[in-house]
Amino acid sequence: MTVRAPNVVFILADDMGYGDIGAFGSGDVRTPHLDRLCGEGVRLVQHYSGSPVCAPARAALMTGRYPHRSGAIDTLEGRGLDRLALREVTFGDAFRAAGYATGLIGKWHSGALDPRYHPNRRGFDEFLGFRGGWSDYWSWRLDANGRIRKADGRYLTDVFTDQAVDFIRRHRRERFFLHLAYNAPHFPFQVPDEEVRPFRGTARFTEGVCRVYGMNRRMDAGVGRVLDTLEACDLAERTLVVFTSDNGPQFAGKGEFCLERYNGRFAGCKGHVYEGGIRVPAVCRWPDGLPGGGVEVADMVHFVDWLPTLLEAAGVDRPEGPPLDGASALHALRGEGRVAVPPRFWQWNRYTPMVTCNAAVRNGPWKLLRPRLAEAMQVAPEDAEVDRRLKYEPESVTDITRAPPPERQVPDPPPPMLFHIEDDPWERHDLADRDPQRVRRMLCDLETWFEQVETERRAVRDRPERRSPPTTR
Repeated sequence: MTVRAPNVVFILADDMGYGDIGAFGSGDVRTPHLDRLCGEGVRLVQHYSGSPVCAPARAALMTGRYPHRSGAIDTLEGRGLDRLALREVTFGDAFRAAGYATGLIGKWHSGALDPRYHPNRRGFDEFLGFRGGWSDYWSWRLDANGRIRKADGRYLTDVFTDQAVDFIRRHRRERFFLHLAYNAPHFPFQVPDEEVRPFRGTARFTEGVCRVYGMNRRMDAGVGRVLDTLEACDLAERTLVVFTSDNGPQFAGKGEFCLERYNGRFAGCKGHVYEGGIRVPAVCRWPDGLPGGGVEVADMVHFVDWLPTLLEAAGVDRPEGPPLDGASALHALRGEGRVAVPPRFWQWNRYTPMVTCNAAVRNGPWKLLRPRLAEAMQVAPEDAEVDRRLKYEPESVTDITRAPPPERQVPDPPPPMLFHIEDDPWERHDLADRDPQRVRRMLCDLETWFEQVETERRAVRDRPERRSPPTTR
């Protein structure tokens, strides 16, 4: 039987961890619509983001390439460190070239300043959302294909859901690719009170956790509306739906506003290359082309694998561009396993990347990790102020900051750590002293990779960027 080329709806949450989805969690929360998706589709239990923070993670997802290569190395949009290099080929570019209607709804964070980095110039026919790292949920200010749309009293999660439903209905008779990038449950932790009430009164939940769960509850309802719209438009069978999160959960805050909560018992959280920062829930459903019934896939899948996976599923060729780091995982999603999974890498710190800080490589069951250095994670006060102005006084910031990055004194790093992830997914037992030869080999792999991607990043940074005018469908 010939499988029809699917529509694609790729839904991305922001800072949502394992424990935030009922089907992945501890039983403390219920996300009925996501749980339904898990029960009807394929659940990935060794699924990794491309970074422990969002702009680099989104760069990996969009391009199938490690984020360093593209220059999207940090969240500081005021310095242009979120920018996805113009030579990169995105989801939107590939599907638009194949004749799909393409839409991006929600958070972009792949170039907040300069019209060359606007989603409409990066392969998306339609865009409604914000281009930076976060937005107020009530006093929002959105970009609608280059025009500003101001808050109208609706909660921002609902705005994005409404637009997604409208997009599907309008394009029901043609093939479409929709990237629905919710900003929930990212800061600021604002949510209608009726969504928080079910979680209050539970002694083990702080007010901060209650708000996060309430934000997820509202987003879950939105996912339900999207799934129902696909059913109503007779598109559910031939639409590939993917849901995942950009990175692990935020655990900041103190006292009643502490956000620490169940996250699959993994070590770490957002911002760390421990499992809790990069291992994220994922589920996909495509009745025409994938098994259903809540099949569990244990093969490792990384963000860089999604672009080639979706292109293979749709029978779409990628336009000419820089070579991919990812490989299609379609056979694994179909239960046929992966022939081989190459080593995968992560690294993130502020400003200029450092291989000795917050870096990791996973090769088979083994993971080598270099912990964070606090001194490399600090944001200068002037950059924090620009970030605030970009959200609340956007007209006051018209270009990126071009001053040199702040000077910092970074101490010598601690020794690398070694974990056997299949036996110890919680990274409790450092085996580095027991297997020094493996540590040396994996450290050499990490350093070689880092030099390769950093050489490419510096080359992109140091030459003028150009991009051809967008093609029409």
